[in-house]
Amino acid sequence: MNANESKLQDILKQRGIAMGKIETLAEADIPEAKESSKRLMETYYTLKVTADMEAPYWYNRTWWENDGEVIEVRRAKAMAACLAHMTPTIQPYEKLVMNKTKNIRGGFPFPWTTASFFNAQAEALMAQVDAPAESEADAVSVVGAGGGNVTESYGEVISIAKKFGMRKEDIPVLVKASRPWAGISVEELSDKYSRMTPGYDQFRNIMDSVVCMFDSFAITQGREVANYYLPLQYGFDRIIELCDEKIAELMGESGGDGDFGMSRAYYYVAMKEMTKGLSTWCENYSRQAQYLASIETDAGLKANYEKVSEVMLNIAHKKPASFWEAIQMTLCCHLGVTNEDAMSGLSIGRLGQILQPYYEKDIREGVMAEEEIIELLELYRIKISCIECFASAGVSGGVLSGNTFNNLSLGGLNYEGLSAVTPLEYLIIEAGMRNRTPQPTLSVLYDERTPEDFLMKAAACTKLGLGYPAWMNNQSGMNFMLRNYGPEGMDLHDARAWCLGGCLESAPGCFQPLDYDGKITMIPGGASPTCGTGVHFIALPKVLELVLTNGLDKRTGKQVYPAHHKKLDSYDAVMKQWKAYLELTTDVVNRCNNIQMDIWRKHCMPVVNSLLKPDCFTKGRHIGTMGARYNASINFESCGTITLVNSLSSLKKNVFDDRRFTLEEMTEALLNNFGFKTAYDTGVFSPDFRENTETSGKYEAIFAASLQAPKYGNADPYADGILKEYEYYMYDMVHSFQSYYGKPLYLCQISVSTHGPQGFITLATADGRLAGTTYSDGSLSAAAGTDKNGLYAIFESATVYDHSLHQNSQMNLKLHPSAVRGINGTRKLLEVVRAYMRKGGFHVQFNVVDSHTLRDAQNVPEKHRDLMVRVAGFTQYWCEIGKPIQDEVIFRTQYDEA
Repeated sequence: MNANESKLQDILKQRGIAMGKIETLAEADIPEAKESSKRLMETYYTLKVTADMEAPYWYNRTWWENDGEVIEVRRAKAMAACLAHMTPTIQPYEKLVMNKTKNIRGGFPFPWTTASFFNAQAEALMAQVDAPAESEADAVSVVGAGGGNVTESYGEVISIAKKFGMRKEDIPVLVKASRPWAGISVEELSDKYSRMTPGYDQFRNIMDSVVCMFDSFAITQGREVANYYLPLQYGFDRIIELCDEKIAELMGESGGDGDFGMSRAYYYVAMKEMTKGLSTWCENYSRQAQYLASIETDAGLKANYEKVSEVMLNIAHKKPASFWEAIQMTLCCHLGVTNEDAMSGLSIGRLGQILQPYYEKDIREGVMAEEEIIELLELYRIKISCIECFASAGVSGGVLSGNTFNNLSLGGLNYEGLSAVTPLEYLIIEAGMRNRTPQPTLSVLYDERTPEDFLMKAAACTKLGLGYPAWMNNQSGMNFMLRNYGPEGMDLHDARAWCLGGCLESAPGCFQPLDYDGKITMIPGGASPTCGTGVHFIALPKVLELVLTNGLDKRTGKQVYPAHHKKLDSYDAVMKQWKAYLELTTDVVNRCNNIQMDIWRKHCMPVVNSLLKPDCFTKGRHIGTMGARYNASINFESCGTITLVNSLSSLKKNVFDDRRFTLEEMTEALLNNFGFKTAYDTGVFSPDFRENTETSGKYEAIFAASLQAPKYGNADPYADGILKEYEYYMYDMVHSFQSYYGKPLYLCQISVSTHGPQGFITLATADGRLAGTTYSDGSLSAAAGTDKNGLYAIFESATVYDHSLHQNSQMNLKLHPSAVRGINGTRKLLEVVRAYMRKGGFHVQFNVVDSHTLRDAQNVPEKHRDLMVRVAGFTQYWCEIGKPIQDEVIFRTQYDEA
């Protein structure tokens, strides 16, 4: 036995793992979820995703009652009423309570943001006809038909956005709530002013062709990290007192700032109203729990209701005094923010470090045992999994696949630069292993200082096939923070506070001094607005297709870009035109999206979120007026990177270097799908499924050459050099554009689920991919079936550029369960992660599943209700994912050895 193995055995022994079981340690050895978790999950599996009008009714009523009020205060009163009047729903066996709506898996429309969609729905539903799709992106997006999704109307339930069920009795309320916003919603106002930009017609062409996946107003907040410091440090009553103190100090005083100074007092009036709403929301749950206790005959359930009532009454007014109260407080605030907008990606942050002081005190004093803490963490997972994003089909299905990306990060470094791993973080992983839910997804911020036993536990969790935790390079993340936010004053301490916002968006943070248990603990939290809302998912291969077709979309017959009429007689000429179209796209989309976000921040400014970002509270500025500490947080999102790189590699090799075919011959082959049937015809979206037509022979040589051209992921400098050139070009190009905050954009390289619908609208590509099939997933995953030299060759290809240049990169890998069996398999998996991190890779995540299982689940979904897979930065139930993404996941390259 070598020294490392001896040390590992000592560590495992300290954690209570019997040495005789190490080689056979498997899923069977993981304790079952708690009885409360199992009962609540049984209910969850039977629930449908429901939309109701309770929250919009109270928002509308209060908004119009306060017509003429200062806008920040009017917005706060409306949001506070929305929460304060929501019917509290508590299930038996719940220890953590509160939901987004009165329904467990609930959401509600936001007509003040997107009125036209809801008005169209309302009018159609009142006339008992099908509503039209909101956009072309909706039309080409496929939502999984299983699980909780309501993809079709039935009985008295109407399907909205291919996902949400709404009772017919609520339709008149939807009509009444939506009509007043016609012409003045964020969507319609921003469209009015976008029409004044010189590139508006070009913008519409790009959106209608789905070269860009969706508008910014669709998801205005999220892809950021929550900050729970203020309510944990002070509690709601004290925050209200602090608001009163600031109002008395600032009302009528400009503070020497003639532009903004007077607005500070109005901010605190708004925050006071919002805090009162949050407090009342908690009180309502306390009263409901007390009522349920009064009628309960089971002694155990009665005692639980009484405890819930006590916890909710305490956090309605005071700062948390126990772990139970602290985690409930964070849940309350998290749900409050998710109710402000149609939101995805409000990340939880480093919860195990934030709540460690409460855990430590309760364990020390015997208030709670470790198993009781795990039970609360299991129940927390259910609550987060119930969060829904009410948005159009193109967003909820085509982008999100039904997930809302409430990411929980683990590890990294603390304020002093030491490992930030806490004992509570071991239990967070344990809860994720026992109660297997899609949310919160877990992300390990890998650092060389991270304890080995923690890394092994995380790897053991990953190999269960749950899709979490994913692995991020902490040093690369810190380097990106300093590079991007250094101009705003970020120092090394704040760089250490970063974590994942959304599924994979690196988000800045800061440390705050929590005074609890007789000591000060520096806890991390979010320090920026959204780290996403800029240019949303540009279909890179589609732009290349339009270069070859002179700007004409052959699928629809629409002229998307101005015809260039250039002779593309060299690879450089092709790239020059591709860059010209891409830069035109970025220009017009960024202008219009800036207008959308500017209208939003002026009319629907975030109030709960502006309460929870400590710098906003210190400055007296909401998020829309740059109250957050860091504001250079708006991105350009790409899709189909490796499909693009492989296509360029084929064009360069076959057309321009070897001159085997002319560009015209290649283009003809692409327009004719190499002689095969398209995915539109076959209904199969897998990149490697092919069905011949009578013209297959005509294009056989071109197709073979396209498949044989150098491909990314094989440590081949030919293809990898194209990736490297692309990455450095994108850094300069994207940074040349500014957000609505006047800060440079940066590149976000994730696909989420957009590689499905954007692959659908793209004809065949020069790498051999057929028309309508999905793009390569992520940004650095090898295209399915093209990586021939193993995992480490992919790592070599992926790290030909500095990953800290951009907000992220995304690497998805698929392993057969046999490759990571036993403790040695766990060790192998960790070594794979470590090898990639040490080469400078930013992110890697794994599906540990047999493709045969996925095929069976696709054919008989009802037998696999609880099967989860990793899609792209998030885990989701297989039956709630659309078929194009299912096909893509099935046919990802599966590695039998780690």
